[in-house]
Amino acid sequence: MIVRILLLLALLIAPLTAPTAASAAGGVVSAADPRAAEAGREMLRAGGSATDAAMAMMLALSVVEPQSSGIGGGGLLVHHDGKTGAIATIDGREAAPAAATPGRFTVDGQPMSYRDAFQGGHSVGIPGNIRLMADAHRQWGKLPWARLFEPAIRLADQGYAVTPRLHNALKMVAPLWDAFPDIRAIYWQDGKPAAVGATIRNPALAKLLRDVAASGPDAFYAGEHGAAIAAAVTAAPRNPAPLTLADLASYQAKDRPAVCGNYRRYRVCGMGPPSSGATTILQMLGMIERFDIGRLGKDSPEAWHLIGEAMQLAYADREKYLGDVDFVAVPLAGLVDRDYLARRSALISPARSLAVYEAGTPPGAEPRTAAISGERAGTTHFVAVDGAGDVVSMTSTVEGPFGSQLVASGMVLNNELTDFTFAPEKDGAPVANRVEAGKRPLSSMSPTIVYGPDGKVVLAIGSAGGKRIIMHVMKALVGVIDWKLPAADAMALPNIYFGGGSLLVEQGTSLDAMRPALERLGQPVTAADLPSKLNAVERTAKGWRGAADPRSEGVALAE
Repeated sequence: MIVRILLLLALLIAPLTAPTAASAAGGVVSAADPRAAEAGREMLRAGGSATDAAMAMMLALSVVEPQSSGIGGGGLLVHHDGKTGAIATIDGREAAPAAATPGRFTVDGQPMSYRDAFQGGHSVGIPGNIRLMADAHRQWGKLPWARLFEPAIRLADQGYAVTPRLHNALKMVAPLWDAFPDIRAIYWQDGKPAAVGATIRNPALAKLLRDVAASGPDAFYAGEHGAAIAAAVTAAPRNPAPLTLADLASYQAKDRPAVCGNYRRYRVCGMGPPSSGATTILQMLGMIERFDIGRLGKDSPEAWHLIGEAMQLAYADREKYLGDVDFVAVPLAGLVDRDYLARRSALISPARSLAVYEAGTPPGAEPRTAAISGERAGTTHFVAVDGAGDVVSMTSTVEGPFGSQLVASGMVLNNELTDFTFAPEKDGAPVANRVEAGKRPLSSMSPTIVYGPDGKVVLAIGSAGGKRIIMHVMKALVGVIDWKLPAADAMALPNIYFGGGSLLVEQGTSLDAMRPALERLGQPVTAADLPSKLNAVERTAKGWRGAADPRSEGVALAE
């Protein structure tokens, strides 16, 4: 009995006492859950590449962090090749099935509420993470495909302890699960959400992982598991919608060009559409570059005011112009054009907030109306670097907490289609991010790699947080580049966002204390709960150093 009690205590405190930072001359990993980080380190110690480590973490997170990410969802990956210096990205974003139409989230011509839309079948996009994994492993993997699955299979088979974050997510969605007995059977015990420290086992997910490990990605998209996905969506207890084996078979991850831009003496690279992360970050950096943010410092209300102004102007462009480039003409070059950003920056005054934040007209833009999309604050991020200098920054998601609330073969299925803009038209014009068959919804996922003045990688970073992801990464980049902070301290900086006509600042932080000074600049300022879940690796004079957001249960581990 005493041994069992000590073991339980160890499981309870492990996420709180595990290292949030780690340094090594060789490889380093960082993830939002210690068990996932350990899976990544296991791959590095077995001689695996950064890609092997990242994919093992993605699979392990599918087991231990089902509220945020998994193979039932999708992801975006940025890769740096340590030998050639090449930067590459893979788009594993979920896609709408063939039956999806622009009116999917409307009733009598009016947009549905998110509450009515996200549960059940019609919010599920075709999962992309396994195809992404296969593409990445083919290009950069070193270990056998099946080896990457071993930590996740052990966790699903042998069980894992419920963390406070998972327990809180279970409590939050508990009132929604009356119609979803399949997911409740996995994560509830004794008629209620599993308690902190309780053991969760998921044999169905373990079988799925074993089958894909043995037979490759087709075992996920076809056969019994493909049929299970299709059946779960088509016969969902709420909002059933067609999703076929043909839909699953047609899905492909896509190699896309990275979007890069210069800020001061650094080069910042990330994902292009369907991600809005890199373009929006580069726009904000371009708008604040004429200001001496470094001299102002992290404790300056003026510095945060300038960041807030650039944020709201960049997000206005995001809502108007960004979407899936396979369906929409996105003026990518124009959005990050230096002259265009100079004109946008000229709208920003250090002494006064703008009354209205409207989209501009970047070079190459077609006439279009802006329409707000609605991502929810879920998701996870993880990073890895190996001894050869390969670097991977990947964000993975099932969208909101526990996605659509549907499960198939033990995995949570995403609700990513609610990232589409529900209203297909505005002012008589089609919305860039409207639903269309085969289309990928706009995302704020922002996996990022930064190159220093010497051309070498200095930082790889990303975050969870829905549409706030972009701002979490942005403030960390400013912290590292302008304020010369270690990545851990930059991630710990206060979070900032906007909404309801107000600038939002993270409550209980130094930024919260600046509210009176910020309000004197003319915009209402509201303290809000703005959690984040950043993970990063950075290059230092002594080698690589990993770090995790102090707000999360995440850790960094050295090889």
